[in-house]
Amino acid sequence: MKLAVLFSGGKDSVYASYLAKQQGHELVCLISVVSENSESYMFHTPNIEKTKKQAEVMGLPLVFQTTKGEKEKELEDLKEIIEKVKEEYGIEGIVTGAIQSVYQASRIQKICDNLELKCINPLWQKDELEYLHELISNGFKVLIVGVASEGLEEKWLGRKINKKSFEELRQLSEKFSFHLAFEGGEAETFVLDCPLFKKCLIVTKGRKEWDGMGGKYVIEKIKLCNK
Repeated sequence: MKLAVLFSGGKDSVYASYLAKQQGHELVCLISVVSENSESYMFHTPNIEKTKKQAEVMGLPLVFQTTKGEKEKELEDLKEIIEKVKEEYGIEGIVTGAIQSVYQASRIQKICDNLELKCINPLWQKDELEYLHELISNGFKVLIVGVASEGLEEKWLGRKINKKSFEELRQLSEKFSFHLAFEGGEAETFVLDCPLFKKCLIVTKGRKEWDGMGGKYVIEKIKLCNK
């Protein structure tokens, strides 16, 4: 099946893309929605413009759509871009990285139903421990670029998820009761490398922005590197 991916550059949308391809589907393009609202109900926002680099190393076209991020109105913007992509690329379905968010999954499903497209959710209801183990074992290099949860301090900004940090995160999630895969918005991520990438990405310049309660890691410069 020819699929487009709702693509934020974070671990969920990238890993969902990987699983969809493993299932035999053809990925034909990526869709990134750029929200002007950092508290968007639907869309991941940190470093969203850097999805251009990820699309480049995946060898896929990237379609951008801007939205003001207003609740429900942003869904109209999403429907508009999916409809455009369906016409231009002949897609038969949409891939999402939804894990547990009924709000996101149900609204994307409704859009797909209206446009007669399949909605593919490879991560839906996936166990969080199993999920992170799979990410690490399959060679995903994941950078934490945003934190917004008790227990996740400034030091986590710009850190990679690996075997060592995974164990720290697991202990913190048990202590502070946050979702280990960050499904509740506890943190945001950006993928630097995975089996879908022809080259890996290296951050050469970045900065932390911290307000005392949470913050983000802004990727200022990034380069491609041969594997």
